[in-house]
Amino acid sequence: MAVEKGYYKDKGLDVELQNSKGSGDSIAKADTGRADVGLADATVVIPRIAQGAKIKVVGAIFDNTPLNIWTRRDAGIAKPKDLEGKTLAAPPGDAQRMLFPAFARLNGVDESKVKWLKIEPAAKFVALSEKRADAVPDYTTGQPFWEKAIGKENLVRMPWHQYGFDTYSMSIFASEKTMSERPKVLKDFLEASYRGWRDVMDNPTAALVIFKRRVPEIDLALIEPNMLLGLELMKTDRYARNGIGWMDRAKMCKAVELVNTYMDVPKKAACDEVFTNDFLTKIEMPAAAGHKH
Repeated sequence: MAVEKGYYKDKGLDVELQNSKGSGDSIAKADTGRADVGLADATVVIPRIAQGAKIKVVGAIFDNTPLNIWTRRDAGIAKPKDLEGKTLAAPPGDAQRMLFPAFARLNGVDESKVKWLKIEPAAKFVALSEKRADAVPDYTTGQPFWEKAIGKENLVRMPWHQYGFDTYSMSIFASEKTMSERPKVLKDFLEASYRGWRDVMDNPTAALVIFKRRVPEIDLALIEPNMLLGLELMKTDRYARNGIGWMDRAKMCKAVELVNTYMDVPKKAACDEVFTNDFLTKIEMPAAAGHKH
């Protein structure tokens, strides 16, 4: 949306959007200078910083986390503890696979009793529908795809934020090099990007037309509800008060504490070394978006 509307051009920026194979891949690209800015789940960025990556989260996208585990009604999984003795499937670099130890310990789940099946990202739906796995971790925003694969009646979700894992999720991060050498460029990039997000929130239908033009192979019938579920995670009082992308320090510190406590990090990350609001310009949420807790 921001590319199409010329928001980057207005700031004198030439922005190229590249694909990545998930959070880990984006972080590696930005940390080694192959990209200036990346998108990743904040809870994956935090342990990477603890391991020495020279990056920082500079703006949030999803204010609430869509981290979640999908399962079938017939698998008999109603709460985290029920995952013991079950098989879960995920790609090796998957954000939720990497974060599962923290979710498990937080909920008293004995990890040694959970079996993992390694799959390709594209095989997530098949693994659950063909009963190769009892559960598959995947964002709540994927609901329309999961309903199509498993059937609405048989699909059960387990959103992590309902089980103590209330963290920031998809976010924009930048390398220390970008932050120190080109602070104005980064500030301009974020302002243009969040103006794009504001337009998406204001008119999702128009945004889908642009998306379809860029990525013709998408199925709009599935992408539209998928996008609307994502926008729900952004319609918060925090964004309404402080602007889209703004991060609450207390919430970020809680996420850092979760990572430090439950994940095997070489050294504890400090809250203020993982994020900054310094590069954000306040972009008001459109009145049409409405907001809720």
